[in-house]
Amino acid sequence: MSTDVVMPQMGESVTEGTIVRWMKKVGDSIDRDEPLLEITTDKVDAEIPSPAAGIVVEIRAKEGDTVAVNHVVAVIGAPGAVVANPAANSASRSASGAAASATQATPAPADHAPAEARPAASSEELARERSSPLVRKIAKEHNVDISQIHGSGMAGRVTKHDILDYLEDEGRTGQAAHAVHAQPGDRVEKMSVMRKKIAEHMVLSRRTSAHVHTVFEVNFSQIARIRDARRVEYERAGGKLTYLAFIIKAVAAALQAVPLLNASLDGDSVIYHKDINIGVAVALDWGLIVPVVKHADTKDLPALSRAISDLASRARTKQLSPDEVSGGTFTITNPGMLGAQFGMPIINQPQVAILAVGAIEKRPAVVDDALAVQTMAYLALGFDHRIIDGAVADTFMSRVKHALEHWDSNEA
Repeated sequence: MSTDVVMPQMGESVTEGTIVRWMKKVGDSIDRDEPLLEITTDKVDAEIPSPAAGIVVEIRAKEGDTVAVNHVVAVIGAPGAVVANPAANSASRSASGAAASATQATPAPADHAPAEARPAASSEELARERSSPLVRKIAKEHNVDISQIHGSGMAGRVTKHDILDYLEDEGRTGQAAHAVHAQPGDRVEKMSVMRKKIAEHMVLSRRTSAHVHTVFEVNFSQIARIRDARRVEYERAGGKLTYLAFIIKAVAAALQAVPLLNASLDGDSVIYHKDINIGVAVALDWGLIVPVVKHADTKDLPALSRAISDLASRARTKQLSPDEVSGGTFTITNPGMLGAQFGMPIINQPQVAILAVGAIEKRPAVVDDALAVQTMAYLALGFDHRIIDGAVADTFMSRVKHALEHWDSNEA
């Protein structure tokens, strides 16, 4: 018997995934749960294991293809199965996938009913059939009729890339298009799937939110002393007491006191989230991902330190589950790790605020009217001015600053 390998649903709102690479080729043997292919979605990069042991007898989608959830991308034959012509099978896999897509795209006529007797679908119904909830949300925010957009997805589905391209073209109406041509000696590389998705998210966020930033200087000297005093104790317990753990703890408390920054905007409604789930941006060699520390307000410093280390480690080895990169209500990014004094971050949609941590370093500061060497850093908050005013943002930052500068050493 053979086993179908389908595109998994990597998150509640995810409707498709893009194949980054195949780890096996037609004719290869594979064990159950051995990685078969790598995919990327709007939510996460992941290695997909084989659902059965046997032989890869068919691959129906090539690297770079975007495939709908639950669509068959490969077939695993029984152990010992013989593939007559692996090369021909591989060469035809794209055509097979296209044929399957075409079959799914063509609805079967209703039995004993002429076509003209069937009621026509409304424009809203057609839009729902041809788009994901995210695409419909973007269309609603920008007053776009999805039925006017040519969909590049399966069965003409309008993807996020399609609607962003449409908005980009609309914005360029009446302007000259400036083509960029490679010159001799230039190196030209295609953007990776992850890089393209990051680009889409950033452009979408800039179009959606009214970005404003506020920057606070924070004295980390008290926390530096606590870290030095407790460093050995934490290392013996197999952990590491990082500045980021303190910052997340302070941010979680401030979000409880100023809940508007833990909200999101849905049309003209503000959704105040009960849970405080803080995303932490992790830089990868091939892009950026934001795993989420769930219920951050309920965790103590040791638990936060372990969570940060675990999520970052598994992000770099592509072992995160969809749940671990979704549900965030606030994001922290750390450009200071590479020496940046501060950054002006772009909000991670659909959130309404993001915090950038600058380099934490010793420099001169005035303490009690005297010049002293202190451990200092700049924290920059990006917030959505559609619903957050400067006074609210600064109240939040004042709470974060006070907590970090007056940390009780007994709480570490």
